Amino acid sequence: MTAIRVNHVSVHAPELAASVAWYGELFGAQPIPTPNFGMAVQWLGIGDTQVHLFHRATEPPSHHHFAIAVDDFPGVYRRAGELGAYDRDAFGHHFFELPGDTAQLYLRDPGGNLVEVDAPALSALPEDILADRKRLADVNPQDDDNQRARLYLGAQSSVESPVS
Repeated sequence: MTAIRVNHVSVHAPELAASVAWYGELFGAQPIPTPNFGMAVQWLGIGDTQVHLFHRATEPPSHHHFAIAVDDFPGVYRRAGELGAYDRDAFGHHFFELPGDTAQLYLRDPGGNLVEVDAPALSALPEDILADRKRLADVNPQDDDNQRARLYLGAQSSVESPVS
């Protein structure tokens, strides 16, 4: 038996409407029909994956996260900054350059969940955005095997990200 993909992630959303609006504004997430679970739940569609938002009496973990790949990193980066969503605490900075020319941004959603935003072709980003990045290799030593790491696998590894 082999898994074929991740279907969805579920995250805590104490103010469901605020979280629905946040994911919609930053990522174009669309509310989709949601079963009644006897508690506040809203499913969102992002590409062929879903984010399930729910309200329960719980706190989000500090470092558990999921990642969303975007095709307009500059747009998401700038809007997230305007919303004060950058997370500079979990990993000591909010924006990293990974091996393989990949952009990695950390945000906190309205429910306090850590959300990673990824895009290929970091080197093609505008200079004002590149100026904010830290190279992961400058923060943590990377050996030859680490330098071969790639966030995008298979067909996604050749995805090119348009930049604005």
